[in-house]
Amino acid sequence: MRIPIERQKAKITPDLKRVVARFFFNGDARAKGIILKVTEMTDTDVEGAIIPLLREFSRRHRNITRIFERHAEKVKPLVQALGLDFDQLGMKKKLLIGSYFTNEFSIESAAFFNPSIVEDPDQSNLEEGEKRVILSFRAVGEGHVSSIVFRQAIVDRDNNVTIIPAGNYVDEPDIIRNTIYHKNIFFQNAVSISLPDSVLREVAGSLPDTFDYVGLKKVIREMQQRYQVDHLIKRNLERLLWLADSYYEINFSLDTDISDRVIFPYSDAESRGIEDARFVKYTGDTSGVTYYATYTAFDGVTIQPKLLATRDFYHFKIMPLYGEGAQNKNLALFPRKIKGKYAMMSRIDGINNYIMYSDKINIWENPEILQTPKYPWEFVQIGNCGSPIETPDGWLVITHGVGPMRTYCLGATLLDLEDPKIEIGRLREPLIIPNKDEREGYVPNVLYSCGALIHNEELLIPYGLSDYASTFATVHLKDLLERVKEG
Repeated sequence: MRIPIERQKAKITPDLKRVVARFFFNGDARAKGIILKVTEMTDTDVEGAIIPLLREFSRRHRNITRIFERHAEKVKPLVQALGLDFDQLGMKKKLLIGSYFTNEFSIESAAFFNPSIVEDPDQSNLEEGEKRVILSFRAVGEGHVSSIVFRQAIVDRDNNVTIIPAGNYVDEPDIIRNTIYHKNIFFQNAVSISLPDSVLREVAGSLPDTFDYVGLKKVIREMQQRYQVDHLIKRNLERLLWLADSYYEINFSLDTDISDRVIFPYSDAESRGIEDARFVKYTGDTSGVTYYATYTAFDGVTIQPKLLATRDFYHFKIMPLYGEGAQNKNLALFPRKIKGKYAMMSRIDGINNYIMYSDKINIWENPEILQTPKYPWEFVQIGNCGSPIETPDGWLVITHGVGPMRTYCLGATLLDLEDPKIEIGRLREPLIIPNKDEREGYVPNVLYSCGALIHNEELLIPYGLSDYASTFATVHLKDLLERVKEG
């Protein structure tokens, strides 16, 4: 028989009103035409056009004038290419130009699912037995583009979850791209790009020992001209550029609520979405607590595992993950080092769970098989549902298994604390299966989670419902561990 769980009433569904104002661009030719039309307008006509826009959209965005101004700056080179002096344009004319290069994107219009959960850095002003948590979700909007969004919640002494209402605005961060690359390390990591060795050597030979994104882009554009007729090499040279573009930092304004912050795809390698972030509170380094998240970047053709790091959920560093073990989806970082090394779970073949160790948090080699499908409800594949959780009895891993009718169920596994390659036990039957209220959605019969949390002797599991919405369940930790060890 299956172990009893308690489903909660709290349910988080997509909110169509959650919109972000993004840069909108349809190519140089059309952009120049728009710019010319606006610059030819009289000041009276400009004011008559921009004032109603500001009045309407200031209710929907925190600082719409700043957004319009920033987007006007993005097309400044086109203004100059037309022989116009951008700096001499009046502010209202700049704002109007910026408005034509702005569109609203409803970040969660399609789905709000695959949550993870971590303890909030701020635990002040709580009652005894309460915990403040940060939830991350995969939000899906127009064009099935995924982003990472956040909510704050309070878990009370009985493990009831109260979601703090989201703010009125959604903000994008400032993007910082100032990485300096070391040639030997960069090209070691570039082996995943399907380029002939001779072409990689040609790129490397054209670069100094250290270089930046602009320098690499210049070399690649020159080489693409030389390889004009070889479309495969041209495309893979572009992917080499995308690899460099995968390193960046983002900063959110300190006056934003955490629900205001959205991490949208900002590099070409993730242009079609960033999926299933697994956040974990990482401890043990001399630098203190860091919150890491592994996630999957998708460009419409290929996927790339990536790593996000933050201490405060305002400033984030993003980098790609490399190596034989950093393939496919489903990577989850252990919350501390094991025997002096970082540890990670993965599913490189799409079927089985693997484990691997590394001296560097972004390079993962030599994956070893950890688990294979064992029970009928996981015959198709087995994977993790977030980072392992440390308990006195071992590393508790919430898993997902895929069985008949492509039904996704949640399970649980216990691994040895000192040697996680040793499986102590595994639930014979699923921990949570889709019930009649959970099986309908964008992708039917799928339950999925990207992280869980122990609180007040229970395991709190947020999980996605059929790739549409999210909810929570709890199970007594002691009972769960005993049942897992029986498996």
